[in-house]
Amino acid sequence: MELFKTLISVLWMLLLNGNKGCYAEEVVLLNSKETQAELGWTSYPSNGWEEISGVDEKYKPIRTYQVCNVMEPALQNNWLQTGWVARRGGQRIFVELQFTLRDCNSIPGVAGTCKETFNLLYVESDKDLGRVTREERYTKIDTIAADESFTQGDLGERKMKLNTEVREIGHLNRKGFHLAFQDVGACVALVAVRVYYKRCLATVQNLAVFSDTVAEAAFATLVEVRGACVNNSEVDTDSPPRMHCSAEGEWLVPIGKCSCSAGYEEGHSSCEGVTAEKVVGDSSASHSCRVGCTSFGWWTTLDTRRKLWRVGKPRQHCSS
Repeated sequence: MELFKTLISVLWMLLLNGNKGCYAEEVVLLNSKETQAELGWTSYPSNGWEEISGVDEKYKPIRTYQVCNVMEPALQNNWLQTGWVARRGGQRIFVELQFTLRDCNSIPGVAGTCKETFNLLYVESDKDLGRVTREERYTKIDTIAADESFTQGDLGERKMKLNTEVREIGHLNRKGFHLAFQDVGACVALVAVRVYYKRCLATVQNLAVFSDTVAEAAFATLVEVRGACVNNSEVDTDSPPRMHCSAEGEWLVPIGKCSCSAGYEEGHSSCEGVTAEKVVGDSSASHSCRVGCTSFGWWTTLDTRRKLWRVGKPRQHCSS
């Protein structure tokens, strides 16, 4: 039954994918590029990852980490642990890595232990675990490889072949986590680390307000959100407003609506009171009057209690 529900949800998302509403918002939890001071992440052993200053592709100063112990004959096991990252309600966490990696074959006299990959891991916790965490506590996310590795020739021409990889962490239960990067013998520079989650941004559809909603962890999960009617509008009882927030942080096709209350008309995502000018524009001065009668045409009166204009049909007052 659960598998059937999942398949139905996936099909629903595919069918509605062509009618997306608002774009997803990325809530950033960590961005190493935004820190010009020392990152101060934990590196062990001491001869492994090293923090250095550099510049990004726009020549903005950044802090990076690199390790390149490829000439060492012994197997490498160098760890780099970030500070504690608060989850802040995120369900599906994205980790975006920017890095460069050296081609082992381009390094003269390199040891046979040279690698062209590194590992990305994480550990959940409700508080900062400090600077030392046991390796066995970590959960591996993936082995990261470069689409493009650089050579000695690229160094001479000052070419930086920057790779970007995005991985996901789902179904987190604790308040936060640490990320870790394990080097097992590569020549790699970690240029930037960005951690974020997605949410459906608050929006107004069919005169209903839908608040910010965090996307769920599972790809096929849709979060149903009930909308609240804007001021001076009422719920359509046959079809109350609701939308679904997808795992990608995008609103899917809205269902149901609100309608403007009496005396109001729909404007730009709101219900606006009917003004005297709108009514006067429809007034007619050509109504014929019987002898002894006075034509008032369309009439209006201001209801100060409800702050709206009341509108009436043409009427005549006849003297006796």
